Amino acid sequence: MAITLINPGGLPEIDAYRQVSIATGSKLVFVAGQVAWDADGVTVGEGDLAAQVERCYLNVGTALAEVGASFDDVAKLTLCVVDWTPAKMPQVMEGITRAAAKLGATPVPPASLLGVAALDVPEHLVELEATAVID
Repeated sequence: MAITLINPGGLPEIDAYRQVSIATGSKLVFVAGQVAWDADGVTVGEGDLAAQVERCYLNVGTALAEVGASFDDVAKLTLCVVDWTPAKMPQVMEGITRAAAKLGATPVPPASLLGVAALDVPEHLVELEATAVID
């Protein structure tokens, strides 16, 4: 495996992600920001943040699988949420949990969550991008 995830002493342990990833592979994989589209470009879960988070993670999983990677190879995630407030965290975590169950993985690489004013279209509430390292 090309990625080792750790929580260094002196930094808080966060359930949703690890603080540091160490990459030892030879190829970088950059997955474009994924929104809650199905394969036909139809928005999934309009108005439902948890459903859209789940779909974004599943879409990243699909992109990774195409190049022989999985969430085990992800070194960094960036999640952008429209009109972010901390009150939305339970919905975000619900979406991640549902996606993890379907993916058979626990996606916990270092992550950044950014609040944004808007995304590409008004129906999209979240976008997820990933950087992975593979051998």
